[in-house]
Amino acid sequence: MRYVRPLMDGRGAVRLFCANGSLTMSTPKKLYIKTYGCQMNVYDSERMAEAMGGEGYVQTDTPDDADMILLNTCHIREKAAEKVYSELGRYKGLKAEKPDLKIGVAGCVAQAEGQEIMRRQPMVDLVVGPQSYHRLPQLEAKARAGEKAVDTDFPEEDKFAHLKGRPKAKRGPTAFLTVQEGCDKFCAFCVVPYTRGAEVSRPSQRIMGEARDLVERGVREITLLGQNVNAYHGHEKGLGGLVRELATIDGLERIRFTTSHPNDMDDDLIAAHADCEKLMPYLHLPVQAGSDKILKRMNRSHTAEQYIRLIERLREARPDLHLSGDFIVGFPEETEQDFLDTMALIEEVKYGSAFSFKYSERPGTPAAERPQVPEDEKDDRLRRLQALLGQQQRDLQNAMVGREVSVLFEKKGRLPGQMIGKSEYLHAVHAVVENVEVGELAKVKIVASQSNSLTGELI
Repeated sequence: MRYVRPLMDGRGAVRLFCANGSLTMSTPKKLYIKTYGCQMNVYDSERMAEAMGGEGYVQTDTPDDADMILLNTCHIREKAAEKVYSELGRYKGLKAEKPDLKIGVAGCVAQAEGQEIMRRQPMVDLVVGPQSYHRLPQLEAKARAGEKAVDTDFPEEDKFAHLKGRPKAKRGPTAFLTVQEGCDKFCAFCVVPYTRGAEVSRPSQRIMGEARDLVERGVREITLLGQNVNAYHGHEKGLGGLVRELATIDGLERIRFTTSHPNDMDDDLIAAHADCEKLMPYLHLPVQAGSDKILKRMNRSHTAEQYIRLIERLREARPDLHLSGDFIVGFPEETEQDFLDTMALIEEVKYGSAFSFKYSERPGTPAAERPQVPEDEKDDRLRRLQALLGQQQRDLQNAMVGREVSVLFEKKGRLPGQMIGKSEYLHAVHAVVENVEVGELAKVKIVASQSNSLTGELI
């Protein structure tokens, strides 16, 4: 039988028309993606899956039946690279059973490690950095031809301009949308400037087009993403201008953005929290530490007092604003007093949620070369800090009981009639409701608070 004309069907399978005119259907190739780290990696994984969908791949939830495994990695967490190598080790048996299986590593560990990944794990077929994944189909073709494929360049072309249009399939009610990448801040502990490159902003007209497309497919809430999202300059009025323009899209009900740097929170963006109804009253604004000495050693370029005054301005603009933050304990040369300064800042600001970590060395960053705090001291400080943050989170959630909130329902719960969604403050809310579908907004009265969620009743 001689095949002469391949065509794609709507499900990613390939239709092969034979010379005699008969039709045969091949099985679509399957792609398994495991995503590590931040929301930007979640967005990137979606776009990689879409790029490979154009090559006949459909996604699978298990690596066992995959034709291609792709690890989209993050370099922020402790021992990130070693965790990737450990994960790759789990696939050795699968690779032995399925010689045609292709394995790829993408994201920030791929950018940082490059050829080292191929050296340590020869079974890896391709490595692609976060700025080059629009080239993934070409790299996959190269791997299929039996070659090793590595692309960790910072290409001049805009990867988003080279990605194919997003498929028109129905979407869930929430979506991430990357508007900015890279960082120019060079915090002493961070590898992002080295793995993601310099700050780059996408043109606002392209963001508006992608946002409209998402809304047409059922999205009602969009979270704008960037390593330093409030440094966005693709709109003549910055991120505040982009938020206001997005708010004009009919059907888009909610807008959020993350992650921000205190130094780029300009007057217009603060004002947007007051006058843009669709911008939700939740803000993730990392400070990392409360000691001016440590902030200076971190190269944060702001003081604790400047951060606190900024919070006051934001809360003046939006009194019900809920804040989230990031904290690092045990940064090189941190003393007990430095740590207590961080605790004092937390006490003053009062966070609804936070992410906190022990400092871990990142080779090539300035902080890695400085005197390190003993691990037992880091452990003790992290325990104390998380106890304070946890109490603040519980206090804020308990204060929500009796209040009315607006909930965007995202999925069905386990109980009959139960739905789960997010409030405007990003709290997870469970409620037993009738005649409410996924993707609907509804008013809910909070009746109980659990450790990580709220229970509500439909009003």
